[in-house]
Amino acid sequence: MMASLFKRTLPVLAVLAAVSVGACSTNPATGDQSFTAFMSPEDEKRIGAEQHPQILEEFGGAYQDPQLNAYVNSIGARMASVSERPDLNFTFTILDSPVVNAFALPGGYVYVSRGLLALADNEAELAGVLGHEIGHVTARHSAERYSRSVAVSLGAGLLGAVTGQRALSDLANLGGGLYLKSYSRENEFEADSLGLRYMTAAGYEPSAVAQFLASLGAQTDLQARLRGAESSSNDFNLLATHPRTLDRVREAQQATGSLAPGRVEREPYLRQIDGMLYGDDPEEGFIRDRTFIHPTLRFRFVAPPGFTLINSSDRVEGRRGDEMAMVFDGVRETSGMPMSQYLQRWAQNARLSGLQDITVNGMNAATAAAAVQTQQGVANYRLIAIRADSSHVYRFVFLGSAGTLAANDEELRRTTYSFERLSESEASSYRPLRLQVVQVQPGDTIDSLAARMPQGPEQRARFQVLNGIDSNAQLQPGMLVKLVVE
Repeated sequence: MMASLFKRTLPVLAVLAAVSVGACSTNPATGDQSFTAFMSPEDEKRIGAEQHPQILEEFGGAYQDPQLNAYVNSIGARMASVSERPDLNFTFTILDSPVVNAFALPGGYVYVSRGLLALADNEAELAGVLGHEIGHVTARHSAERYSRSVAVSLGAGLLGAVTGQRALSDLANLGGGLYLKSYSRENEFEADSLGLRYMTAAGYEPSAVAQFLASLGAQTDLQARLRGAESSSNDFNLLATHPRTLDRVREAQQATGSLAPGRVEREPYLRQIDGMLYGDDPEEGFIRDRTFIHPTLRFRFVAPPGFTLINSSDRVEGRRGDEMAMVFDGVRETSGMPMSQYLQRWAQNARLSGLQDITVNGMNAATAAAAVQTQQGVANYRLIAIRADSSHVYRFVFLGSAGTLAANDEELRRTTYSFERLSESEASSYRPLRLQVVQVQPGDTIDSLAARMPQGPEQRARFQVLNGIDSNAQLQPGMLVKLVVE
């Protein structure tokens, strides 16, 4: 049997050896040899062009501000022109997303979110981000990662055919199309190095990279606190495709020590983002302290005291420390069935108690307590379903211990009955948040400026993170700072 298996395995080894021979190419950015056998430069351009519309759809589309887009493109073009691939037709896009993020597709498609533009404090910081993503493209990191995953899939597939181990083949094939997933730490640090090279060549201040990464760390720490998480920025990083933030700060600081200083361009940058939409797009609804308002769908509700709300495209999540959590969403439902019956169907196999039909501001609704057996034990919920009209049902789920839910029953009732429809005039009275760039006046302090922003938890910290300053910063009259205003 072993001899037979050996004979059948020899062709597999021969195929893999043939793939390896001549499969390496010289990396245009680093000069090193890299394995890119299964993605040519032409493939990279094709893949980028194919994926670009899907990226726009997934991340809220392109932000519609021609002047700001032209400004970002000019910085990107300047950085690309000093790279090893100035001939590559790079495309730079601002995504209409409040999440701080940046990434690149093969073929020169580079994306930054408006959330990232709001966090950055000057043109040099933005140039550092763009340079990093350009580095991923010029170093052909996507081609290398994709080729290695295909090689693994190919080898496992051939071996599976020889040995009959189909599960092994199927498992390996899961990695075959993951060229858009996170890069290795080595790839990330290499992109940092290339980005610094391009920044210096383009005349920007290289230390801005470390400053932006420090701001990113402070922002992710703040988000963790707002969510009630205990993790640091190293564990709760919105740039999930990038390695540990503090490691990159240290590396960037060490790398920039011997580089020539350059321009920062803070005021021109801040003038460009003045008036930019901040936070949630009105089409997705937005949060004002504990109140969630959806002007387009015309409803609002108020979360219980102490809750911090986080909005996403399909739900609103809330948390009060580790004590209690909530999820709010909406679904299309046209059957017209009684709401108690709908809630039973929604809860599926959960054990319900206290199921009853109720009326919420003239809308039919139902509520019940639920208990679900999980691997960690019994999870306790309070469920509420509200029929807003003939085709839409909105739902609350509150999670906590049985004792916590019982002790907070009155607060949960207030939240339930706070759900209300808005008139057209009420809905139109709500305005989205925007960035406003102002000059510091004599007597202004961090606290007085932070107080001009919408009320909410961590107000002082939100102002500091937005402006990249610490508690000991001295605000000088005449300097520019960012505020969030309605």
